[in-house]
Amino acid sequence: MLTATDLVEARLYRSEEAVMHDAIRHLLRARPELRIEMAVYRYRNETISLAKAAKLAGVSWAQMREILLEKGVTPRLGAETVEEAIDEWVALHQSG
Repeated sequence: MLTATDLVEARLYRSEEAVMHDAIRHLLRARPELRIEMAVYRYRNETISLAKAAKLAGVSWAQMREILLEKGVTPRLGAETVEEAIDEWVALHQSG
């Protein structure tokens, strides 16, 4: 079986970390439902904003809100920082 070390030793990647980064990127591209599940997980367990969750999931702000509600997650209202407020504003204007 091929390993990350094999790819590095063949000089196809600089490091095993680069192999993993590329593998995860391709996995998430092939299985978009994983992007959504990861966004829901991070929204529920971390302090990312709804806008950041939507960006991570590759959906609009309104779609992410609906996804959260479908998963039984109550969206938090209002941004807690200026950066979050800006992210929310940008997300709303991109989805509209």
